[in-house]
Amino acid sequence: MKKILVTGANGQLGSELKELSVYYSQFEWVFADRSVLDLSDLGSISNVLDTIQPQIIINCAAYTAVDQAETETELADVLNHQAVAVLAQWSQSHGSQLVHVSTDYVFDGTSSTALTEDAPTGPINVYGQTKFAGEQACLRENPNAIVIRTSWVYSRFGNNFVKTMSRLMQERDSLNVVNDQIGSPTYAADLAQAILTIITHSHWQAGIYHYSNEGEISWFEFALAIQEIGGFNCAISGIPSTDYPTPAQRPHYSLLDKSKIATTFGVVVPGYRESLETCMGLLRIDTN
Repeated sequence: MKKILVTGANGQLGSELKELSVYYSQFEWVFADRSVLDLSDLGSISNVLDTIQPQIIINCAAYTAVDQAETETELADVLNHQAVAVLAQWSQSHGSQLVHVSTDYVFDGTSSTALTEDAPTGPINVYGQTKFAGEQACLRENPNAIVIRTSWVYSRFGNNFVKTMSRLMQERDSLNVVNDQIGSPTYAADLAQAILTIITHSHWQAGIYHYSNEGEISWFEFALAIQEIGGFNCAISGIPSTDYPTPAQRPHYSLLDKSKIATTFGVVVPGYRESLETCMGLLRIDTN
C-alpha cells in the first residue's frame, strides 16, 4: 500500500484531498499540517520525511498572502521556493513521486490568449517570483516531478473569494469588484480530483501542467455569478484595478490552457459555473 503525504493539510486543497481520500483506500494517507511538518524549518524537513517515508508527496503548502509577501519576502521564499527544493531533493533520492502545486502568478499578465505550459513566464510580484523559483527548484532537483499551476482557488474550506463575497453581499448594499483582471476560478475539490486522477493513472508523465475550471471571466463576473447563485440583493459594480490599489501588482490576464492535463491524464475539467454552484450548495449546508 503506497503512502501519500499531503502537506498543507488544513488549507483549501489539503482539506478537499482529505474529503476525497476516503474513496481512495488503496493508499495510506498522511495529512501533515504545520505541527507535523513545518516547511519554514528547512533543517527539519528531511528528518520528518525520513520518519513518514511517503511514496507520493502532494505539496499543497505555500505562502499565499500575496500582498503580505511584498514585505515578508524571506518567509515567502522559504516556503514557496527553498522548502520545495528540499521536498524535491528528498523525493528524488528516495524514488518518491512528487506533485507540487504552483500558480498562474508566474505569468506577467500581458497575454490575450489562454496560457500554455511553455508560454513565457515573468512574475510581477514577490509571491509569483517565489512560486516560480519553487517550480524551477522542483524540476531541477527532481526532474520526475509534476508541477500543477492553478488559479483563483476557492473552496468550502479556508478563506477565499467565494466565501468573502457571499458574506459581504449579505452585509452590504453595494460592492465594487475589479473588472479588468481576467482568468478562471478553480474549485479546490476539482483540483483535488485532478491530482487523484493523475496519481492513479497508469503512466506518470513528469512536467508542468495547467488546471483551473473552464471559462474566461473577470473577478467582477465571478462576483455576479456568486450573487446570482446565492440570491443576494447587493448591487455589484465593476471597477478598474487602478481604483483598487494593492501592495502587490496582479496579472491582468492569466487564463490557463488545460488541454495538456486533459489529454495526458484524461482529467475532466468542469465549467466554472457548475463547480461554483456545487460549492455554494455545500456552503449553504455548512451554515444551516
